[in-house]
Amino acid sequence: MKKRLFLLVAFLISTSCLFAQTLPKAFDTGEYLKFRISYGIFNAGIATLKLTDTVYNGIPIYHAKGIGYTTGVPKAFFKVYDNYESYFEKKNVIPHRFIRKIDEGGYTKDQDGVFNYKTMKVLVHDKEKQTKKEFTVVKDVQDIVSAFYYLRKYPSLNTMKQGESVEIDMFFDGEVFRFKLKYLGEEILKTKFGRIKTLKFRPYVMAGRVFKEKESLTVWVTADSNKVPIRIKASLAVGSLKADLEEYKNLVSKLDFEK
Repeated sequence: MKKRLFLLVAFLISTSCLFAQTLPKAFDTGEYLKFRISYGIFNAGIATLKLTDTVYNGIPIYHAKGIGYTTGVPKAFFKVYDNYESYFEKKNVIPHRFIRKIDEGGYTKDQDGVFNYKTMKVLVHDKEKQTKKEFTVVKDVQDIVSAFYYLRKYPSLNTMKQGESVEIDMFFDGEVFRFKLKYLGEEILKTKFGRIKTLKFRPYVMAGRVFKEKESLTVWVTADSNKVPIRIKASLAVGSLKADLEEYKNLVSKLDFEK
C-alpha cells in the first residue's frame, strides 16, 4: 500500500490524468486542482496541482507545480511529501525543465532536469549525489508533469472510439518509456459536487516497475474542454486506492454537474 500511495500521487501529478500540437484550450494560468486520496475507509493523502506564469530563457511559459503528501493514519506509518514541477511552453506543451524532489518514508530524490532539443538530450542534476548526467530523449517527449497537461489538450479525446488508445513518450527516472492510455467509454460519475459525464480511460503502466499489474489504474476525466480528472482508482492485491477531486479553481470552462 505504501508504494502504491506514492505512485498514485505521482500519477496524479502527472500521468493519471489525461490528455501537442496547437490545440483547443483546456487549462490556463491560475488553475488549481486538489485531490483527496483514500485507502478503504481511511484518508490516505492529498495531491494538488497549480499552474502559474513565468519566463524561462526569455520565453513566456507555464510553471506547473504538484505536491503530494500522506495524511491521517497512513502518515503515522509511512510519511510522504513529494514535489514535482514542470516548465513548459504554453502553445504546444513542450517541456524545458522539470524538478523532482521527494521524500517517501526516508527514500529521497532531489533532481533538476533541463531539456536541450538541439542535441536531443536532457541534463539531469542529481543534487543528492552531486552528479550531472545526460540522457538521450526523443521528439515530443514529456516529463511526468507536462504529460498531464499535454494529454488534456490531445485533439481527439472526444472522438475516440471505445478500445482506441493514445500513446506518448515520457522521460522518467533516467529513461524514456512509452505510456499508453486506452479509452473505455463514457460514464456518468457520482461525485461530492453532483453527477457528471466523464470519459473513462485505462493507463497501461509498466508491470513490475510501477504497479503489480499492467492494468491497475482507471481514470475518469470530465467530458468537456477541461478534461479534468474526477477520479483515479488503483486496484491493489488487497483493496484499492482512490483519488477524488476535492476542490478546483480557475478552470477554462464551468464544470456541468447535476445537483
